[in-house]
Amino acid sequence: MQSRQPQRRALLIIDMQVGLFNGPDTPYDGAQVLANINELIGKARRTGAPVFAARHTGPQGSPIEPGSPLIQLLPDLAVDAMTDAVFDKNRPNCFLGTELADSLREASVDELVIVGMKTEYCIDATCRAAADLGFQPVLVADAHTSMDTPVLSARNIIDHHNRTLNGPFVRLVSTAECAF
Repeated sequence: MQSRQPQRRALLIIDMQVGLFNGPDTPYDGAQVLANINELIGKARRTGAPVFAARHTGPQGSPIEPGSPLIQLLPDLAVDAMTDAVFDKNRPNCFLGTELADSLREASVDELVIVGMKTEYCIDATCRAAADLGFQPVLVADAHTSMDTPVLSARNIIDHHNRTLNGPFVRLVSTAECAF
């Protein structure tokens, strides 16, 4: 009987950038989500797990056009551009039009721990795409956020996505439970 290789995890931080986090709408529980993500970065680093950080860019002329100060990662985010992989994307799905899947495969990553914002856009799209691409997505329930909308509160959006994605698309864990 062949022994199963242990899963190798990587951390994917989505869109924790100046122009989205500090925009006109405040992210729900933003300070705690940022603290949780920084805790997860520390856990990943202590075990040598790769850390990837995606930045969303818009078209030329938009506030988040490539090179804009608004696409920069939050200064309080513990990402280190010298050791972590920082990449730009222009679609909600972090895999579409990027080298993320190839980079994960090159690093022998099986499981992808997903955190960041916005829950109903880039978090949702990336969780679903990761599963479709053969990765095992792990969504950290208390390390992703969104903003209130005219229809739903951010808390309801987050709760709904945690419940909907858990099982068919992701394994849901808390920051405290998450290990690398």
